[in-house]
Amino acid sequence: MVSGPSNERRLPTAVKIVIAGGFGVGKTTMVGTVSETAPLRTEEILTDQGVGVDDVSGVERKQTTTVAMDFGRITMRDEYVLYLFGTPGQERFWFMWDEVSLGALGAVVLADTRRLSECFPSVDYFERRGTPFIVAVNCFEGARRFDLEEIQQALNLGPSVPVMLCDARRLDSCKEVLVNLVLHAMKVRGLPSTEPQNA
Repeated sequence: MVSGPSNERRLPTAVKIVIAGGFGVGKTTMVGTVSETAPLRTEEILTDQGVGVDDVSGVERKQTTTVAMDFGRITMRDEYVLYLFGTPGQERFWFMWDEVSLGALGAVVLADTRRLSECFPSVDYFERRGTPFIVAVNCFEGARRFDLEEIQQALNLGPSVPVMLCDARRLDSCKEVLVNLVLHAMKVRGLPSTEPQNA
């Protein structure tokens, strides 16, 4: 018996992505902007106990912090479901990074040119783990603009690590970052890919 063409819809491929970076760089904002479901957040109010422990220079108006992770989800062209895990940025919560990063295809390291050194720990972490990553510079209002080559040199990144500008508040910008990460990570890992241009 010859069967006709299947009408079954292929299930999308599930992909885990990590959104990392320093304290106050926009990780929670990016996950919330791009997630097609209500994002899971583990934010707590900053208290006096963090005085002298957390470096809030440059983000003095920030009132909350992620203590475990952020979680969101977005579907790309019905082919990929990206599960987004935002890491906590403060050093005292870095012990969560191993759990959050386990099994990830790749990572986005968010950077703020006003506090560029804040993303060094994330860059070092993913380089040590061999996890493909890109650097996305979140363009805060009033922040000085630099050429991408300058940022790449300042972070001591190899030429194979993509660096791009983004606005974590804009859906189209966040999607562009995620598409670039998926393509980069699949190339690094030697995986076949079709470009997930439209979400």
